[in-house]
Amino acid sequence: MLIPYLIAWVVLIGLLGLSIFTAYLPLGHFHPLANFGIAVVQAAIVLAIFMRLKDPPAIKWVFAGAGFFWLLFLFGIGVIDYLTRAGFPS
Repeated sequence: MLIPYLIAWVVLIGLLGLSIFTAYLPLGHFHPLANFGIAVVQAAIVLAIFMRLKDPPAIKWVFAGAGFFWLLFLFGIGVIDYLTRAGFPS
């Protein structure tokens, strides 16, 4: 029962190490792409294992999707606020 959680934790720690390692690599324009890819894999592990979205009932997916939409909405508002402030350096 505890083994999947330990495996997920070890994989998440490994992905954290990979993220730190890629911070020091000269990847150029691919740096954000690599780190976003690592973050997506980490989020998928957290959603599937720790939030138990792989198990029924499917209503959990509705609430997880609503939470993700709300998070995107809040990030969007933050970006719009940042980009439309007066005195923004060019």
